[in-house]
Amino acid sequence: MKVVNLHAAKTHLSRLVDDAARGEDIVIAKAGRPVVRLVPVASSKKRRPGSMKGKILIKGNFDAPLPDDLARAFGMKR
Repeated sequence: MKVVNLHAAKTHLSRLVDDAARGEDIVIAKAGRPVVRLVPVASSKKRRPGSMKGKILIKGNFDAPLPDDLARAFGMKR
């Protein structure tokens, strides 16, 4: 675990972000006391375009204008 003071963290933030993204544990301290930990965002599962094809049913004309009452509910003027 790497402990970095706040001033050094501000100065070298880009490098620290790269280190954290590679999995290094980084703690930022203020006045010698640990305050926050810099960690990478958990990667999400890769999305595959078109994977829901045929699983979503849209009834009617998708491009048709909204009914007047629904358009007013969304603040759309007619």
